[in-house]
Amino acid sequence: MRCKTLTAAAVVFLMMTAGCSTLGRVVYRPDINQGNFLVANDVAKIHTGMTKQQVAYTLGTPMMSDPFGSNTWYYVFRQEPGHEKVTQQTLTLTFDGNGTLTNIDNKPALSGNN
Repeated sequence: MRCKTLTAAAVVFLMMTAGCSTLGRVVYRPDINQGNFLVANDVAKIHTGMTKQQVAYTLGTPMMSDPFGSNTWYYVFRQEPGHEKVTQQTLTLTFDGNGTLTNIDNKPALSGNN
């Protein structure tokens, strides 16, 4: 009788704790990286007055370009570690009509919800 009581108590305990968030940390979740990973040294090499070819040689091809023209390039890197918050870094480069870099907007890594 005592064995059945212990077994029933163990089953009830497991069922009650199955939804606890501490058990969610045990489950493996892989890191997910998407986009252009840019090294700070490479971004520091970019300056206004460079051509599109020079920028592409230094940073690689952009993840996105302006759909209404080719004068804005977006380098986006999104990182989602297994059990941590999502971060995203965006580098926006604007070129003039001659293909010369005129503006650099480097937004730091922004944290989002998981």
